[in-house]
Amino acid sequence: MSDFHAISANTAQGTPQSLGDYRGRLLLVVNVASQCGFTPQYEGLETLYRKYKDRGFVVLAFPCNQFGEQEPGTEAQILDFCRTTYDVSFPVFQKVEVKGPGAHPLYRHLTAARPGLLGSEAIKWNFTKFLVGADGQVLKRYAPTTTPSAIEADIVANLPAASAAGGDAPS
Repeated sequence: MSDFHAISANTAQGTPQSLGDYRGRLLLVVNVASQCGFTPQYEGLETLYRKYKDRGFVVLAFPCNQFGEQEPGTEAQILDFCRTTYDVSFPVFQKVEVKGPGAHPLYRHLTAARPGLLGSEAIKWNFTKFLVGADGQVLKRYAPTTTPSAIEADIVANLPAASAAGGDAPS
């Protein structure tokens, strides 16, 4: 799929959500897991979201159980964990596959647009992050070891114009 905004995914509550609803917003798309060494990054992701959401920035979390079975719970359990442990308020989606033949169309799009090290399109672990511009262009890919605070300068540099980011993001 060549158009980021034509892709849709199910929210953690099971409701289909068009990524087109986020047109005009700067997005950080992250494959997450609640039993991973990188799980504390939820705190930094939430900090960035709260700091810049009124300027058109949204974090989109996609739980994934493909790496060491570190996201074994149901969507309700994942959402409860995110909210009670890290006070997450950004959108969390249903569990998806991010690699292999069952990879969600979103991740096929992201990895084709921004391959990783040595041109590999594969996601190597939880908390791989993609910065997607307000126009749907995949701007950057970040390794799981890249902390949310290390991405802040890129977020600030790519925030959409205030007029394009008006209104509330879907939740």
